[in-house]
Amino acid sequence: MASKISADLVLQLAKDRRSHYLLNKNIPISIARVTEIVNKATLSTPSAFNNQTNRVAVLYGTQHEKLWDITIEILKAMVSPDQFVGTEQKLNGFRAAAGTVLFFQDQTTIENSQAKFSTYAAKFPHWASQTAAIQQYITWTALEAEGLGANLQHYNPLIDAKVQETWKIPDNWKLDAQLVFGGKVSEAGEKVFQPLEERVKVFGA
Repeated sequence: MASKISADLVLQLAKDRRSHYLLNKNIPISIARVTEIVNKATLSTPSAFNNQTNRVAVLYGTQHEKLWDITIEILKAMVSPDQFVGTEQKLNGFRAAAGTVLFFQDQTTIENSQAKFSTYAAKFPHWASQTAAIQQYITWTALEAEGLGANLQHYNPLIDAKVQETWKIPDNWKLDAQLVFGGKVSEAGEKVFQPLEERVKVFGA
């Protein structure tokens, strides 16, 4: 039986999860604990028809740095020298962090689900994206709860081929997002919210 926790605790964790862009390599938990969090988030993520389309790869240390070196090299060839100054500074900020979680969607599993449940075939790519987003949220929130900072990036598809080549990622794994994590150098800034009255409608209460 699952232990009972308050919804207020869940909502507080959701509120505390913020984007932290200034990160370093000094994390308050072990690499083994980060891996444990990623593993548990992977298993706990819901998916359509329980088809479990979510896949991940975790990069630490020099492997993490290599990812951002690759990204810098690719974008340097695409961006003008003037624009690249700011781009390189931003990417080096990600490189300064402790690690990156790469999130993928298994295209073979999606295609098999489409064939098995043809009535919903058009929906499965969208549902897989929802699964990926939920896993990213769970992982990000859990790392925040352990005192780490993180931010979510999307340099796919620009880096897809090099990522597959470098880390021998299966061809059927499609890169979806990159969660950069590390020690917090500073706290997140104030967040401004649109009025709830413009965003939520309640009927029958």
